[in-house]
Amino acid sequence: MTAAAPLSALADTAPADSGVRTILLRGGDVYSPADPFATAVLVQDGVVAWVGEEGAAESYARDARLVVDLDGALVTPAFVDAHVHATSTGLALTGLDLTACPSLAEALRRIRDFVARGADTAGGGVLLGHGWDETRWPERRAPSLAELDEAAAGAALYLSRTDVHSALASSALRALAGPELAATAGYDPDGALSRAAHHLVRAAALGHLTPAQREAAQRATLARAVTLGIGALHECAGPQISSEADLSALLDLAAGTPGPEVFGYWGELGAVDTARRLGAVGAGGDLFIDGALGSHTACLHDHYTDAEHTGAAYISAAQIADHVAACTEAGLQAGFHAIGDGALAALVEGVRAVAEKLGLERVRALRHRVEHAELLTPAQIAAFAELGLTASVQPAFDAFWGGEQGMYVERLGAERASTMNPFAALLRAGVPLAFGSDAPVTPLDPWGTVRAAAFHHTPEHRISVRAAFTAHTRGGWRALGRDDAGVLVPGAPASLAVWEPGELVVQAPDQRVANWSTDPRSGVPGLPDLTPGRELPRCLATVVGGRAVHLA
Repeated sequence: MTAAAPLSALADTAPADSGVRTILLRGGDVYSPADPFATAVLVQDGVVAWVGEEGAAESYARDARLVVDLDGALVTPAFVDAHVHATSTGLALTGLDLTACPSLAEALRRIRDFVARGADTAGGGVLLGHGWDETRWPERRAPSLAELDEAAAGAALYLSRTDVHSALASSALRALAGPELAATAGYDPDGALSRAAHHLVRAAALGHLTPAQREAAQRATLARAVTLGIGALHECAGPQISSEADLSALLDLAAGTPGPEVFGYWGELGAVDTARRLGAVGAGGDLFIDGALGSHTACLHDHYTDAEHTGAAYISAAQIADHVAACTEAGLQAGFHAIGDGALAALVEGVRAVAEKLGLERVRALRHRVEHAELLTPAQIAAFAELGLTASVQPAFDAFWGGEQGMYVERLGAERASTMNPFAALLRAGVPLAFGSDAPVTPLDPWGTVRAAAFHHTPEHRISVRAAFTAHTRGGWRALGRDDAGVLVPGAPASLAVWEPGELVVQAPDQRVANWSTDPRSGVPGLPDLTPGRELPRCLATVVGGRAVHLA
């Protein structure tokens, strides 16, 4: 038997001039439809060349430049996070993080400490933070402007809400946004800013970032991603989210840095030429039809349970149709942010109008995307399937805000809340799913995302761990129009992750299926046990295109 090196030997694959072109990983469990009993995988020139069992591995070991002993570890395709905001995520990782803050009083204390440390004060002194959620606080409210100013001690401070659709802005930051702020939709003289007012203060805050600060934030996101087994990210940029310079800098950084592949989307109406100039793969992502439930800006058919309005509609069905038509005629994928049933109705109306004008098959061929797609009706799910729309969804939203005591029930009431995030119904209808985090809205956490889909608060919306894993790996590639990636079979790109050894099981909502699948004769490969309360798998290595980009 050819001697094998430990997993740490994968470090030799990192330098471009290493000369290591053929790598055999053996002695573990390989998650592959090519062979449900596979224990080894051969990588050659960045592509999966063979997957199989130990008996055949020795013949490949003789010719491999590097043979690695997996020591029982699990090898899977690397994850794809299909919706991120890299700069904002990095700023949350390196700035003030309020996502786990238990109360308003504690939030104010943390803000005071953050300001006193003078963190991130370069570039004009703007301080940045993220993640507050008043629905989880006993006070049930956000800080007033006076409370915020006292804690900020005169600093220009921007604190995005957990859904990033509203924010707290100190008086100093409001002044930087200009006198027009007070006349802008969503302005509140004493509280959180939403809608156009939020976009204005966010632009003022991010406009004071130096290139060095931005690069540090983006590097933090890319570095964090690979430690979690994420091999690719879909960056959802746009003029209301970041800037052209931000997207260009991220794509350049990712192209020149070992780490996850990054695919950019530019969310601006009619901006086909801009998207192409920036190197984006689509003119979509966070192109807002509506806002978010937590900020009362998702567009609903009926009133919010806790507010006397139906949210915000930012663009019309006619504008949606014009954008989808322009993208379809240019052969470019379109996409929209749509959460509420009102927004999704406008989306379906607009896309269907284009299908009637240009032909259904032309529309279906481009797999136009819908981000979030939370409050779907059965008719809208059927329309997604008919129009070939990809649902780019975030199961962690249910984990964070679902359940009997969650924010969804507070905003919508129990009946409507029980229809949120219907993953099982989407799969039954044949709608392609791509899973993401919407980081920094929820953190980069791929196994946690798979768990959230499999253990949805509403049982009828649950899907199997296997289906959820596919949505978070192959689904992200299919959303890009790439059907060859996200799976470990010969000919596929060698982007994979190695996980600590552990028990492998088959988890499905229907116990009859789970029992059948665990019979070895069924040939269904297992995945880690994601039962809530169990520790999530730890990533030992991440390989992108045959090169190791992370070793634990």
